Amino acid sequence: MSTTLRRALAAVVLLLAGTLAAAVPAQAGPSTAALTGIRTGLNAGFDRIVLDLSAGTVPSSVNYQLVDELTADPSGEVVWLTGQYFVNVSAFPLVAHDSSGNPTYTGPQKFRTWNLRNVMAIALTGDFEAQTSIGIGVRTRTAVKVFTLTSPNRVVIDVAH
Repeated sequence: MSTTLRRALAAVVLLLAGTLAAAVPAQAGPSTAALTGIRTGLNAGFDRIVLDLSAGTVPSSVNYQLVDELTADPSGEVVWLTGQYFVNVSAFPLVAHDSSGNPTYTGPQKFRTWNLRNVMAIALTGDFEAQTSIGIGVRTRTAVKVFTLTSPNRVVIDVAH
């Protein structure tokens, strides 16, 4: 086999290996925290949603976006939820299943929040490629603050009244 043919074959193999590596979805590491619970509370001036997490590394990226409608990740299907406006909160890396694919969060996938002033409903909208998403239906567009805490691990979402 000529040197040129060997080099061309090696280049094709490297190209295919890179393509296959890019096609493999991102996975959570063994120390990635998992969603174990969702709880809510009414506070003076804001509604609080707490995502309880297992031990492990807390999400390095937690953000929110005001959206016209909520969609399920990864299907893109509309998630119908009570609310005039919607907030999509995503956290990475964070999973809602264990390494065997069993859910770590066994509560309702969607529920009303009768005890809160602005937040009307919450839905688990995504658990895909180590990113977990929560949809929130609210009465009014207002300030939202998201952050993480440790000991115990949790993601906190404050929605102003």
